[in-house]
Amino acid sequence: MFDGRPDRGAEVLFCGRSNVGKSTLLRELTGHDFATGRKPGVTRSPNFYDWHEADFALTDMPGFGFMKGVPEDTREEIKTDIVQYIEGHSAEILVAVLVVDAKSAVEIIDRHSERGEVPHDVELFSFCRDLGIPTVVAANKMDKVDDRDERLNALCDRLGLLPPWQQWGDTIASIDPLTEAIRTHLHDQQRDDLFQFF
Repeated sequence: MFDGRPDRGAEVLFCGRSNVGKSTLLRELTGHDFATGRKPGVTRSPNFYDWHEADFALTDMPGFGFMKGVPEDTREEIKTDIVQYIEGHSAEILVAVLVVDAKSAVEIIDRHSERGEVPHDVELFSFCRDLGIPTVVAANKMDKVDDRDERLNALCDRLGLLPPWQQWGDTIASIDPLTEAIRTHLHDQQRDDLFQFF
């Protein structure tokens, strides 16, 4: 099980497959530097970022799914640790941000579904929502997508959300409106004091 979590009563958690740009996205959102790597699987345990003046932390979870050069049993162990961490801290997680690579997420989900597997992205999205954690899917790398609406509608469909994607503004977000989606969930939980971090 992951350890090292700061003693904070609230957190915003970022999770997703390896190499979808979670750490880079955190840097863009907050203006702070976060550890990044060139290869998938660089982050093997959570990175926690907290500010002493606020009872709050940002958590950058390790990536899950395929990681070149990482054995299957290690990948499964990381995935299990992620699930146990989220379950164990669900009361403190104000918002979970599931980061996906907009260019490849639909194809990856379809590939796993065709093999009769529950795709990791779909599983984690449903898991967080089942735990009552407000969850935002951040469609990263939208600059590499030709038809934005078509791609986000397909993503909604794969996640069990009825398209069009625009009706899910606090759940499906490309990077520009992600801050607003996070703030909506924080506001709903009377945590406007955390807006300074987003």
